[in-house]
Amino acid sequence: MGTMALNGRAAIVTGAASGIGAAVARRLREQGARVTGIDLAETADVALFRQVDLRDDAALAQAVRAAGAAHGEATILVHCAGICPPGSLLDTDDATYLDTYDVNVLSAVRLLRHCVPGMRARGGGSVVLASSINARFATPTLAAYAASKAAVESLVRTAALELAPSQIRVNAVAPASVDTPMLRASFQRAHDPAAARERNIGRHPLGRLGTAEDVAALAMFLAGDDSRWITGAVIPIDGGAAVTRR
Repeated sequence: MGTMALNGRAAIVTGAASGIGAAVARRLREQGARVTGIDLAETADVALFRQVDLRDDAALAQAVRAAGAAHGEATILVHCAGICPPGSLLDTDDATYLDTYDVNVLSAVRLLRHCVPGMRARGGGSVVLASSINARFATPTLAAYAASKAAVESLVRTAALELAPSQIRVNAVAPASVDTPMLRASFQRAHDPAAARERNIGRHPLGRLGTAEDVAALAMFLAGDDSRWITGAVIPIDGGAAVTRR
């Protein structure tokens, strides 16, 4: 993708305050897009910021309308925000399962509901959702999270098929362990955080954790025109972890 390849396009990025979302927002801005950042935390370096809880459909709708009024309807949506509560299958209570599904899955449906009409009016668009390697591997310590990401991957396939006639592409990135505040918090819950980090690194054949920029580069490819014949794909970005789940 060349310099300023997205010049003038409007984009919405959730989770834009930190981690992968912040890296995506920065790359979009560098390519000339007018970025609306949605997050609970204050978000810098975006054209417009809206503080929104993903559970609040009315607030999300209002944020999308505000973005459209400021910059025109978004033709790029990159949905990175989510939650990752720890817990095994039987130890996780109903409320946590329901809340995780609400934040990680229904929020994507809400965003599609509010963004797709504008994309259709513009003749098409690109949606990138954040999945996880945990959608396809047994994850005893993150039961609710893993199940929610499996649901996201199913949603990607359905949305891609339903929206293809409108030239709206829907894809997902599926990272393994990325060095973000969420991952670091999981290490801090361990008895020995440094040892937990080293064990995690050892699960990746390339010998390091991913970075937010690694994932943002893939998300940018899927958001832009270089991927114009790709839809319904869930693309792993995992340092080789899926080759041999260690």
